[in-house]
Amino acid sequence: MKPFRVHIGVAVPLDRPNVDTDQIIPKEYLKRIERTGFGQFLFYDWRLDEDGRPRADFVLNDERYTGASILLAGRNFGCGSSREHAVWALHDFGIRAVIAPSFADIFANNALANGLLPVALPEDQMQSLMQRAHTRHELTVDLESCQVRDGQGFSAPFTMDPSARHRLLNGLDDIGLTLQHEDAIVRYERALVG
Repeated sequence: MKPFRVHIGVAVPLDRPNVDTDQIIPKEYLKRIERTGFGQFLFYDWRLDEDGRPRADFVLNDERYTGASILLAGRNFGCGSSREHAVWALHDFGIRAVIAPSFADIFANNALANGLLPVALPEDQMQSLMQRAHTRHELTVDLESCQVRDGQGFSAPFTMDPSARHRLLNGLDDIGLTLQHEDAIVRYERALVG
């Protein structure tokens, strides 16, 4: 997993509450067995029409947000089913952080396990960010100092579970976390054998 320390990117505003994982990636696109290739199906029903053409009124199709890597969202982002594919689709599309007032617990855990940073900010700060992002707006998401800021006076601290923060800062998935104790594991296995 790629470490997440400080990320600077364009923020795209998806000002909708209760965006569920079925909307993030519809179930008909879950047939792949690898974790890559899901980005093309991100928000498929919102992003594309019945003929597969981009919808002009969907924010991710707006050229102002080309290459955006920070998603601003409404409360309860990632609700619905527990599909990890939603995180894979966001990550594969190029999103490195999602900032919202709140997240569904399973989505947040899946995000942290896959290197996608979920940042919870209060509603008033989210509205300020949403307003700023109506024009192409660059944000810095700093996990080292637990702060979101821009170059125009916005700055907001956020909190994060220390163990989750450690995992992201060091790029540790479940296997990487376990391998931090490789010496102890090897000693234990040798003691069992003999």
